[in-house]
Amino acid sequence: MTETFYDVLRRQGVTRRSFMKFCSLTAASLGLGPTLAPQIAHALETKPRTPVLWLHGLECTCCTESFIRSAHPLAKDVILSMISLDYDDTIMAAAGHQAEAALEEVMKKYKGNYILAVEGNPPLGNDGTFCIPGGKPFVEKLKHVAKDAKAVIAWGSCASWGCVQAAKPNPTNAVSIDKVITDKPIIKVPGCPPIAEVMSAVVTYVVAFDRIPELDRQGRPKMFYSQRIHDKCYRRPHFDAGQFVEKWDDEAAKAGYCLYKMGCKGPTTYNACSTTRWNEGVSFPIQSGHGCIGCSEDGFWDKGSFYDRLTSIPAFGVEANADTVGLVAAGVVGAAVVAHAAVTAIKGASEKRAPTKTEEK
Repeated sequence: MTETFYDVLRRQGVTRRSFMKFCSLTAASLGLGPTLAPQIAHALETKPRTPVLWLHGLECTCCTESFIRSAHPLAKDVILSMISLDYDDTIMAAAGHQAEAALEEVMKKYKGNYILAVEGNPPLGNDGTFCIPGGKPFVEKLKHVAKDAKAVIAWGSCASWGCVQAAKPNPTNAVSIDKVITDKPIIKVPGCPPIAEVMSAVVTYVVAFDRIPELDRQGRPKMFYSQRIHDKCYRRPHFDAGQFVEKWDDEAAKAGYCLYKMGCKGPTTYNACSTTRWNEGVSFPIQSGHGCIGCSEDGFWDKGSFYDRLTSIPAFGVEANADTVGLVAAGVVGAAVVAHAAVTAIKGASEKRAPTKTEEK
């Protein structure tokens, strides 16, 4: 019999109270109400651990680096307890033929019941020979493992969109995994890399509820990608007040003003950076003094310099523009007065016009 998550925790000496607290924290990290904590607990008590196969294509391994630093829940709890990470050629002990044998064994034993997690993307150029893990083109390996998976998770912008490997002119013809896997539900968790807690929470949700989370039209979990970074950014009041950093290290930068003019893409980027943040909630790029580069959005690598200012966002600064707004308003009122006077004059003139011959008769 396959152990459940709760079985593993009990064996590790975790108390019932600590287990329930963990479920409550997990529900909170998922953006769910506290009433769903018992449902999560029941699922983790009764369901066997879910096998996960983690593949690596063209990428820099930053998604794995992010995932193993998750704190809510801890990555070790996700890897060793919630799921059974049976294949990950980056962090697994086995290598070579042993690793590939383990992959095939899990696919056969848990056919239709394992999760495929993909980091990186497949290059299609030159018959896929730009990425050869285990002696085969990655695109072939991806198709092979995906055919019996119950769900697929695309980790990071590489798997979700193609990322820098697919940047123009894209000599390897690197593509996102949904261009290759077309018959399976794909959960896209973009970012370069994604936030650690977002990654572990997505896995937790799938394991606990045995279904994929609600996705937006681009395939991203709404619980983490439904708001722009700009919407909850702590520098947002400065944006609204028209207080912007004009150049690096000026007094406005030292005062923590908005980085919009320095190219920050927060107004057009959907992610949880400004709420969940990084390094156990310590900070995120904007808080560290650098504008958002929009790394969770499709095509961010081909949209010019990261320091080019967005031109489609109308900035309205209450303090900086109050006088201007007042003058504009006065101008509008003045124009209305002039227009009214002109209409009155025309009306008066028409009333005083000379009578026609018909009227004279």
